[in-house]
Amino acid sequence: CETIAPFLSDQNIVIFESTVYPGATEEYCVPILEGESGLSFINSENEDQVSEGFYCGYSPERINPGDKERTLTDIKKVTSASTLDSLEIVDNLYNTIIKAGTVKASSIKIAEAAKVIENTQRDVNIALINEFSLIFKRLSIDTEEILEVASTKWNFIHLKPGLVGGHCIGVDPYYLAHKAISSGYYPKLILSGRETNNKMGKVVADEVMTIMARKNISILNSKVLLLGFTFKENCPDVRNTKVIDIIDHLEDYGCNVDVYDPMINLEDIQDEYEINLISEPKENTYDAAILAVSHQDFIDMGINKISNLLKENNVIYDVKYLFDINEVDGRL
Repeated sequence: CETIAPFLSDQNIVIFESTVYPGATEEYCVPILEGESGLSFINSENEDQVSEGFYCGYSPERINPGDKERTLTDIKKVTSASTLDSLEIVDNLYNTIIKAGTVKASSIKIAEAAKVIENTQRDVNIALINEFSLIFKRLSIDTEEILEVASTKWNFIHLKPGLVGGHCIGVDPYYLAHKAISSGYYPKLILSGRETNNKMGKVVADEVMTIMARKNISILNSKVLLLGFTFKENCPDVRNTKVIDIIDHLEDYGCNVDVYDPMINLEDIQDEYEINLISEPKENTYDAAILAVSHQDFIDMGINKISNLLKENNVIYDVKYLFDINEVDGRL
């Protein structure tokens, strides 16, 4: 806002796409634009009184990183603006490129809220599945089979346990929670889901250490291979990756951790993460391997090639359910 405000002129429209809490555009961004530009914000309540000013639009991004099928133009776009006339301009603009079409929200706040709950809903749903997994482990029954059986009902949401990172699902619920708390409501479910998902990296590390101990593999100075570091499969994005939590906890146990991820290179991440990223894992080297991200490269490797990287007495832990339960020593 501070960057573009000095360049604003009368009748300009400023369109935001970032995910924010309901009200952020008008309550936080607009005052900055007004203060830096000297222009007034035009909305449906004052458009007849303001002689010179700017409008705002909001159209939240719905990009799915790494998805080659659902690209920008194939995902329906939500549009909104501060007046009906500016909404038409914003909506027509996006319709020039969005093949899937657009849907108009009646206000910027509605569009902001719709976007933030898209990601919050998914976060809470995954947290529920993660909690199921933690329960079923204690009952010694297979989570994957339970989910497959439950999925035979048409309205069951089929998700699998896993790490929840990235710059959207692992972050956006806090925006909504912040706004809820400031309005006097404490969002227990949302924050409880965040707490559950945030601890899954430690859960993975603890379970791998437990299995190693049961197999009489010395934990101190052991060699552990992490397969995958990005926050999701087939994508080079490492923002807010929760794989780092696994690494941190493994190192707390005294393990030496190598990371192999063909989607990234060390130069891209060295300013943010201190990890031992290797170009190629060597055979017969590791005491344990953790399949942390379901890159196609790892699926193509197959369980046999992954096993060849390990010592004779070893542990394979499958965070992403890539292989049959009988082929690995543990999984979420």
